[in-house]
Amino acid sequence: MFIIDGHNLLHTIFKLEGDSGSISDVGLCRILDRYFNLTREKGEIIFDGTGPPDKSGFDNVSNLEVFFAGMGSDADTVIEDKISASTAPKRLTIVSSDRRLRSAARTRKASSVKSDVFWNDVRKQLSRKRPAKEPAEKRQGLNEGETEQWLEFFGFGQ
Repeated sequence: MFIIDGHNLLHTIFKLEGDSGSISDVGLCRILDRYFNLTREKGEIIFDGTGPPDKSGFDNVSNLEVFFAGMGSDADTVIEDKISASTAPKRLTIVSSDRRLRSAARTRKASSVKSDVFWNDVRKQLSRKRPAKEPAEKRQGLNEGETEQWLEFFGFGQ
């Protein structure tokens, strides 16, 4: 399970890609949803603040849960609480370049990855060409009638 510091990742993307890296929080979540679908992983992303009034843009992400820290907290505190509350911290991967979060992960023996490293992996995975799916017929083989036709065609008929 990946737990992502949302604004930290957005800031990193902007630093790496300049204006071409200007994506919204909704856009980022859609990209991460595709990434987690490909990698068959699950993730949570936590943003500072309360988020936009209309959160319907986040509805179409299935492999990523989106959280907002709210008014009285920040994403770092929420992520630290999630690390502390985890019953299986070794299964967590914290995505942030924030030393405080990476230290909290290390304390509980969770993995951590810097935002730039994670983003480069996301881009690499999404740009990788996927092999085309083979038709089911290929695995089923020929039926009896087709086999007989080919045997006759090549002169092996009965």
